[in-house]
Amino acid sequence: MTAELGKLGIWRLSTGLDPELAIEVERLGYGTIWIGGSPPADLALAERLLDATDGITVATGIVNIWNSDAGTVAESYHRIAAKHPDRFVLGIGAGHREMTDTYTKPYQALVDYLDRLDAAGVPASGRVLAALGPKVLQLAGDRAAGAHPYLTVPAHTRHAREILGDAPLLAPEQKVVLDTDPERARATGRAAVEMYLNLSNYTKNLRRYDFTVEDVAVPGSDRLIDALALHGNAEQIAEGINAHLEAGANHVSIQALGDDPLPTFRTLAEALR
Repeated sequence: MTAELGKLGIWRLSTGLDPELAIEVERLGYGTIWIGGSPPADLALAERLLDATDGITVATGIVNIWNSDAGTVAESYHRIAAKHPDRFVLGIGAGHREMTDTYTKPYQALVDYLDRLDAAGVPASGRVLAALGPKVLQLAGDRAAGAHPYLTVPAHTRHAREILGDAPLLAPEQKVVLDTDPERARATGRAAVEMYLNLSNYTKNLRRYDFTVEDVAVPGSDRLIDALALHGNAEQIAEGINAHLEAGANHVSIQALGDDPLPTFRTLAEALR
């Protein structure tokens, strides 16, 4: 991979990102801003964030292959890469069966999309795949710079590293709630996690890592929520983030839950130095 992601980044939905936040996150020392959700094929937000900052990397987490034409995405990639060399990473993925009417043969659709990106000159070193299961993780190692798993635990990170091998990037997302009141923090975490428990790709993946049918049933067991949305003080959250790094992640993208993410990003930047 030509872009430098650093050890830590931030993950935030596109609606919660703006140049001012990007400038502050860069000042705090984070290496990458992940644009969450399904940003459109023009990648305009990524360009605005890069324009506003000096050296931080911007990545998409992720462009959805079902609603973003590969040719348009490739044009956007080349536009941004020419303007901001080695600072943009194209994250792509197949999304969720429950949210896409045309969701058929997703693995082959992802392979075909990568073929179109190849034909348009988008380098494998400039892209990562949203990958959970073994087959797509292997594809991420073979056809991209690595994997950007979402809603996972360190046990998945360890398994993903075994599949990928040593060289490819492994950059999981981790939700956090900077709050030492367990019930209040758990409620915040559950509000962010619960909707994903209606999506079979996530629940199937979590079942691989010692979570039961009861754990992954809506609204999620306390045990599940505590694992997927780390909570506590800065040191406790840092321990959970470091667990991904110790399990083989190169980089962790932190999703700060709550109304204002900046206090969390500031506090964790200190704790994780």
